[in-house]
Amino acid sequence: MQLFNQSRRLIGEGGLGGGLWMSDHSDRPNRPDTSPGAESVPGVERRRWPREPVNGAVADRAAPTEPALKPLRFSTLPLAIADQFPAWRAHLDPIAEVLLPDDARPENGFNAEHTAWNLGKMLLVQQRAAAYRYVRSAAKLKSSSIDHWYIGIPRRGHAWTEVDGHVVESTSGTVTFRSLGHPYRGRVTESEVMLLYMPYDLFAEHAGMLVAANNSILSGNFATLLIDYIASVEARLPTLVADDLPKIVHTIRDMLITCLASLPSSGKEPVAQSMLGVMERVHRHVHDNLHSHDLNPDTISRAAGISRTRLYQLFEASGGVLNYIRKKRLQDAYATLSDPTNSSRILDIAEDAGFDVAANFTRAFSHEFGLSPREVRKAAATNTPPLATKSDGAATPTFERWLRELGQ
Repeated sequence: MQLFNQSRRLIGEGGLGGGLWMSDHSDRPNRPDTSPGAESVPGVERRRWPREPVNGAVADRAAPTEPALKPLRFSTLPLAIADQFPAWRAHLDPIAEVLLPDDARPENGFNAEHTAWNLGKMLLVQQRAAAYRYVRSAAKLKSSSIDHWYIGIPRRGHAWTEVDGHVVESTSGTVTFRSLGHPYRGRVTESEVMLLYMPYDLFAEHAGMLVAANNSILSGNFATLLIDYIASVEARLPTLVADDLPKIVHTIRDMLITCLASLPSSGKEPVAQSMLGVMERVHRHVHDNLHSHDLNPDTISRAAGISRTRLYQLFEASGGVLNYIRKKRLQDAYATLSDPTNSSRILDIAEDAGFDVAANFTRAFSHEFGLSPREVRKAAATNTPPLATKSDGAATPTFERWLRELGQ
């Protein structure tokens, strides 16, 4: 709440710097020099000292203005009528199996639009679609490495979703909270909805509370504030700059945690491991043992209750389980170096990340983030956003790719 109110005050105060110029000698009017020999230059103000910048004008001019986000748009409207629903089904396949209502036929067409925005540790999706049914089955979970949390904010239409025999109804003015690491099924009428997908690790320290709140409807003042803030972010998506994104992600994260903490379910006992999805069990074990020398495929597979072969299959699309551990350790090291109050030696941070040789850590860190550890620490000390040189590569972005890489 405090962070949200601060952001509103900043929006209200910023960008309007200005005012009337006052002479450096306030007891004398600012009049032209009429002394003999003085040249008269029309439109030019004569003064002894240069103007001082008003209300941080210099800082404003130096601020980055290049928009950071490029939307990923998908629409069935340009397609042949018979191809519309198959295309929609394929587009949403990473999330769930999509089916037509019983009284609908593919040859009748299916109008749908889906626009995704990648905020780095959060995907924001604007979706409009005709009525359909959806199923994220236990069988699909076994073959999917995606176990994100997500919230849905309906603007129009109704949806009914069942998890473990419990059905909730989503309507305009509410927020639905759900895990992609648990099976569910449901149906939705013709609708317009805002969806936010968030990686497990963004809420790792609150995992027990979030699992207990799976398939909940959030309402009341906190939910209304969350809806309003997300709507304000949505309106500014085309103009956001890179430095805005982490702040927005963590503001939404903190507001969502506040909403979930107010639910009656927040006081439930921790959910048993057997009730968690496979990927969620893996993520939880890795997070809890990130700096352990015993963290390896053997210990992970035993903790998750799966074979090593199954573990390798789950992480095949994202570069392997060892690559996943390495990325998580490097991300943790980046967070440590970005904390200006942390004075740990880079050598010690490298050892915590599993590197015995500091040079190897620096090389891996620079390859991952496009910055050296010292550059990140220096930027944190001077409160200056670091400028990475890492290229995102030439791979064509897809919704499935964004989902798989979310938070990495």
